[in-house]
Amino acid sequence: MTLSTLNKSLLHLSIIATSLSTTFTVYAAQSHGLSAALQDSKVNIALRYRLESVDEDAKDDDALASTLKSRITVTTGKFENFNAKVEVDNVTYVGNDKFNSTINGKTSYPVVADPDGTEVNQAMLQYHGEFYTASAGRQRINLDDQRFIGGVAWRQNEQTYDGYRLQMKPTDAVTVDTSYIYNVNRIFGEDNDASSDFHGDVILLNAKYALDKDHGFTAYYYAMEFDNAYAASNDTYGITYNGKYDFSGTGVTIKAGYAAQEDAGDNPNSYEADYIVFDANINFDGFSLGGGYEVLGGDNGVGFQTPLATAHKFQGFSDQFLGTPATGVEDAYVKAGTKIGPVKLSAAYHVFKADQGNQDFGDEINLVAAYKVNKQISTLVKAASFSNDDNFKSDTTKLWFMISASY
Repeated sequence: MTLSTLNKSLLHLSIIATSLSTTFTVYAAQSHGLSAALQDSKVNIALRYRLESVDEDAKDDDALASTLKSRITVTTGKFENFNAKVEVDNVTYVGNDKFNSTINGKTSYPVVADPDGTEVNQAMLQYHGEFYTASAGRQRINLDDQRFIGGVAWRQNEQTYDGYRLQMKPTDAVTVDTSYIYNVNRIFGEDNDASSDFHGDVILLNAKYALDKDHGFTAYYYAMEFDNAYAASNDTYGITYNGKYDFSGTGVTIKAGYAAQEDAGDNPNSYEADYIVFDANINFDGFSLGGGYEVLGGDNGVGFQTPLATAHKFQGFSDQFLGTPATGVEDAYVKAGTKIGPVKLSAAYHVFKADQGNQDFGDEINLVAAYKVNKQISTLVKAASFSNDDNFKSDTTKLWFMISASY
């Protein structure tokens, strides 16, 4: 073997050794990263039992629903800036099922929209950049106070979204949240052929600008075109101001907003409707007092639509206005809250009337008591009583007892 040949052989061996070393280093780093991601993974279990009774004058029988929601959530740690989440829910009847779940055919009872069954609630992949997070798959989306886009988490079967989401925070003052949704998994369960999902094209644009830590504006544009719910298709754009003030130790929070909506896609109706909200709260010495005025307008026989909202949070807990009446609805309300020992108490009183015309829809009283037993367990008792006016609907009383545990 000549010296030249030896040098070439040594060079080849050096290249091979370097390649193997680099490959091993990369593999080791990836293995370490994957091992760290597995170690950072989390498994969470949540249980929620609820007893719900409904006395509705228009129904022959009173409803009593005893249901248990069981949830397991697996969230992986980050690997190469990626992570995944899978969440499965099961809703089971515990004893009493004297209610109309929307799929069990018990129409003599009032509706309690908690059908039993097992569903994949979330299944998504996320990528975390320097100032953004991108998500793909089935996911939970709650925008602002969920007046337009939410998960309806009050119900045992949550509403989730199939699609793509990009959340960005390019500066401390600016936050941008944009999504494309092609399927909405609604609360009625996969076995409800008529109401299971919304299919179509939904674009959600939401941008926030913080003037400072206490004051900010949110601008939004939501375009919804459904191919199996034409009448719910709409374009909505609006702006909201949220502010906090302090007057010698007395805190005041204010929310004021406006939105405009018109029909979109293949909606058979032609309309233009407005949304107005003003809400104020005063906090002092462990008490809160507040009130507000919210209007979902009507036009050409169509009310302002909120098909993807967590509507239970608004216009009273008895859910009389999950769909806006054709004449629109005005909601004037007052509310109060305090804490007695470990128990949080709140109450609200609503008066409802039509936005167009002189019809009085009725009024409602809401009462809530919440007690957190410890870090894992909490309890809730809630009541809603709606009194009908002008033959709008029927008098309705709802009562809830709920206990939740998470681990």
